[in-house]
Amino acid sequence: MSGGLLVAGTTSDAGKSVVTAGICRWLVRRGVKVAPFKAQNMSLNSFVTREGAEIGRAQAMQAQAARVEPTALMNPVLLKPGSDRSSQVVLMGKPVGEMSARGYHGGRQEALLGTVTDCLEQLRSAYDAVICEGAGSPAEINLRRTDIVNMGIARAARFPVLVVGDIDRGGVFASFFGTTALLSAEDQSLVAGYLVNKFRGDVSLLEPGLDMLYRLTGRRTYGVLPYAHGLGIDEEDGLRVSLRGAVRESVVAPPHGEDVLRVAVCAVPLMSNFTDVDALAAEPGVVVRFVDRAEELADADLVIVPGTRGTVKALAWLRERGLADALARRAAEGRPVLGICGGFQVLGERIEDEVESRAGVVDGLGLLPVRIRFDRDKTLARPVGSALGEPVEGYEIHHGVADVRGGEPFLDGCRVGAVWGTHWHGSLESDAFRRRFLVEVARAAGRRFVPAPDTSFGVLREEQLDRLGDLVEEHADTDALWRLIEGGAPVGLPFVPPGAPPLSAGAPESRGAAPDPAPQSPEGLEFAGSAGSRDQGLELARSAEATPQELEFAGSAEATPQELGVSRFAEATPQKLGEAAVVHVDQEAK
Repeated sequence: MSGGLLVAGTTSDAGKSVVTAGICRWLVRRGVKVAPFKAQNMSLNSFVTREGAEIGRAQAMQAQAARVEPTALMNPVLLKPGSDRSSQVVLMGKPVGEMSARGYHGGRQEALLGTVTDCLEQLRSAYDAVICEGAGSPAEINLRRTDIVNMGIARAARFPVLVVGDIDRGGVFASFFGTTALLSAEDQSLVAGYLVNKFRGDVSLLEPGLDMLYRLTGRRTYGVLPYAHGLGIDEEDGLRVSLRGAVRESVVAPPHGEDVLRVAVCAVPLMSNFTDVDALAAEPGVVVRFVDRAEELADADLVIVPGTRGTVKALAWLRERGLADALARRAAEGRPVLGICGGFQVLGERIEDEVESRAGVVDGLGLLPVRIRFDRDKTLARPVGSALGEPVEGYEIHHGVADVRGGEPFLDGCRVGAVWGTHWHGSLESDAFRRRFLVEVARAAGRRFVPAPDTSFGVLREEQLDRLGDLVEEHADTDALWRLIEGGAPVGLPFVPPGAPPLSAGAPESRGAAPDPAPQSPEGLEFAGSAGSRDQGLELARSAEATPQELEFAGSAEATPQELGVSRFAEATPQKLGEAAVVHVDQEAK
């Protein structure tokens, strides 16, 4: 059986994703066959594997760091937010329905722990090491009982835990100590130590604090990673708070021609796969920024309407903010606009949606001769084609089916004048096509911009992953890290009081094993295809086609989106991946 490690964090965005990728790249460079793993992920940035499974984009990036092909085994559960209180649940790469926060956890947990641990065991049998990424913080005491992504999976696999803290936020020592002290004694026995991330300055000034932390917790710090600018690595979550003025990190290089090219990305609600613009930001002389005001489109040479998990909501947002009128003016003036996936859909004439928003028929912006009908089945594909005379590869993740009624064909979408639309994510990563597209944009915008002839997005991405590997190799105690991966947590780690608070009466703490069966569903809960039966659960095989209507329980949950993102599955029965997973669900008030 292989070794492994869980990279946890004191908070969300502490750097778990990039540290996991960096460890994977460091290991593969020293000849270790390594795979990434995240049991449960909440993200609107996703990717389609070659077998047609949808997983978190961060796990696809980590697989690239490990120089292996990404698979559904690496991210068996993906949550894609559709509102503040519900998410689409993607199981083994396939969507199985929408569920509210309360329906998702809150005592009616899904039977998925067996599937998750089975995925991990399959990876462990095929690789020398598996580097797991946690979610949020392992010390979210309200969610510990049903945890399968932090200490739950660490306990099930007996993996040592490395806790990452973002010192750039401040309070890193308190975060390390508090995270440890809020865990039970058994959980603490797996917390091997800490890793400081995003440090600026002289490390010698930090060392007294690290020594005091060791005396307080009995746990060492395995490295202090410096703040690294311009990494541009795929992010797990959507951009946060205000996006106005946010500039996508780009290559620091002068433009190849006389002018720069300004790209404005409309920061629509529930924006998904905004990593599509990373390839543009990699071009010398291309400046990418996210905007939320109509006036910010005035000086843009190209406006991109990106993907979204809420097409109708994004359409209303564009209209409310005056961005819809600004896009219409641009189209009339022959100024470039590109719509990708959900952005392509809003540019069309009409949207018929009885699946995502259930809004029925809604008028689009009418900039492209396209009509969209939302289908319950999600399209997950890795298309290959050509556009502007150049080869293009991409990936598709959408419920909307496009009926293209005119215009010039463009990547299974269409083009009318300077307005382009396609369902293909990732198309701009095809270097020759990206250069030709930018030439078209510059011409339409009247800019003397010339794309650099030798920019390779794939090479740049590899260089960035190597930088992550360098950070780990140069600033972490790699010998000690390898001992953790190979041998597990040190024996005899001291308990840090007070430990986890008592759980509610009758609620046993999850120890990585399957607890008692989930409560039965109430009478009257029926599912399509059950011929009127009132079953206690719904079988979801890997090829299941359960509709959102069959699984949506829009209750009055009080859980926040962040809580939903780190909520956990439990109540599981072990199953092999080739078998159906039995999911117990309870109905909630609608």
